[in-house]
Amino acid sequence: MEIKLCSLIALLGFLTIANAQTVFDITKCGATPNSDITAILTKTWTDACASPTGATIVIPAGTYKCGVVEFKGPCKGPITFQVDGTLQAPTSPDGDSWITFCSFENLAVTGTGTFDGMGSAIYGKQKSKAVVTSRYHKTNWSFNFITNGHMEGVTSKDSKEFHVNVLGCKNLTISKFTVCAPADSPNTDGIHLGRSNGVQILDTKIGTGDDCISVGDGMEQLTVERVTCGPGHGISIGSLGQYAGEMPVKGIFVRNCTLVNTQNGVRIKSWPDQEANDVSDIHFEDIVLDNVDNPIIVDQMYCPSNLCKSKGASKVTISNVSFKNIRGTCKLPEAITMTCSSAHPCTNVEMCDIDIKCTTGPAKAVCTNVKPVITGIMNPPGC
Repeated sequence: MEIKLCSLIALLGFLTIANAQTVFDITKCGATPNSDITAILTKTWTDACASPTGATIVIPAGTYKCGVVEFKGPCKGPITFQVDGTLQAPTSPDGDSWITFCSFENLAVTGTGTFDGMGSAIYGKQKSKAVVTSRYHKTNWSFNFITNGHMEGVTSKDSKEFHVNVLGCKNLTISKFTVCAPADSPNTDGIHLGRSNGVQILDTKIGTGDDCISVGDGMEQLTVERVTCGPGHGISIGSLGQYAGEMPVKGIFVRNCTLVNTQNGVRIKSWPDQEANDVSDIHFEDIVLDNVDNPIIVDQMYCPSNLCKSKGASKVTISNVSFKNIRGTCKLPEAITMTCSSAHPCTNVEMCDIDIKCTTGPAKAVCTNVKPVITGIMNPPGC
């Protein structure tokens, strides 16, 4: 009865905001803190999606339990999903994604709230080879085929796998976003992106157990600015060349970012001797390093857990890449490692004003199958 009453109130225009959007406060739809709001939230989304003037769904302060949900369009108007409370995921849900926004235009996810994936309950089990089960493969939330989207202010905590997955999106901005998970949480990439165009990640802080940002195939025109990464595995393009049918990656700009106590700094990685792909127009600029293991990496022999089919030359081509004004400290001697493919050497690579000091001894650069153009400071020397 409360859910029906919520719908009736909304249709009568019980509460509107300046731009004439209808507001759905879930606590006025029957939701109470510490309860499971899955059914209420699903029904509220249906009503909001039907509003011709658009709608705002509000989850106020408090902790709420939420099962697997998909918020799917198309909708009649723009939707704002305002989270000021904490949503808690099931401990061991089924499927690939906990919360999915799918197939519509003009979405905003805002607020000061937290999406708690409850991953701390299973991190130890994920690391055990005795427990390998898909029910633990759970992304906190996914943006699938969203056009003109914006996420700002919210926090993703302890996701069971990727925190955010972006697929098939166009014109999406993620800003003032926070990711937090332990350094040893497995496969918990902060933001993974693929097959999208025109994405911005701005003014964001990511601390997790895998790549802070990972770029998959088909990604075009990505801007990453003022991101702080750590702990984590750094900011990575790839891995690429593992699967047939992968799409090219081009137009990636990473600027004014800081990496603190990360395993890697900025990285491009591809599998050896598997599938062809093309990576081009990639630029890393104004990067600050603080105690990073491996600051600059191009690895075309990427083979985690020895899973590659062979150790032959990578079929992925890498061209038009720049590393500019990258400075700070590293822990391991090889501050720069560029292992390019012998079949497709890296081309048009530029390095300018690189100043990296190793805290455990002299830093060095090791480069294979690449002849970068070097200008300005080059410390360590090499390549």
